[in-house]
Amino acid sequence: MPTTKRESFYFGAMMCFGMVVVMSVYNLYVNGLIHTITISGFLIQFLIGFIVAFILDLFIVGPIARKIAFSLPYDKSKKIFVILSMSFCMVLGMVFWMSLYGLGIAYVSNGISTDSIVQSYAAIFIKNFIVALPLQLLIMGPIVRFIFTKIKGNPKVNVA
Repeated sequence: MPTTKRESFYFGAMMCFGMVVVMSVYNLYVNGLIHTITISGFLIQFLIGFIVAFILDLFIVGPIARKIAFSLPYDKSKKIFVILSMSFCMVLGMVFWMSLYGLGIAYVSNGISTDSIVQSYAAIFIKNFIVALPLQLLIMGPIVRFIFTKIKGNPKVNVA
């Protein structure tokens, strides 16, 4: 787990990268656009989505999720509880904001639909949350933590 601001930056970048890739492909599939988008179109949408997600992670969702997760009444000495509470708070916050982003992109691309904005947002939020939470808890979280600990390495203890 990250212990410094620099490590948090890299950890967040890795997590955002993985989550945005998978969620972008998922949303293209759900909306029937997976076979209609070009690779360059996907890369542009991915890059913009990654930038938005990373900014949200660094400045809005991350700090708020940390505050909420560490204010909850649980045994913080148990690493699994810290990971689960942080993951849940992060997913909730990121799905909230990225669903708004997706709704905005959908309205810019397709125009105003017959559904109300609230109904459209609720549908997007639910679809994204259902996939993002297990993706974070079971796949991306463990993979990114594993890669991060391999890159970070074990700090050498100097006994002298």
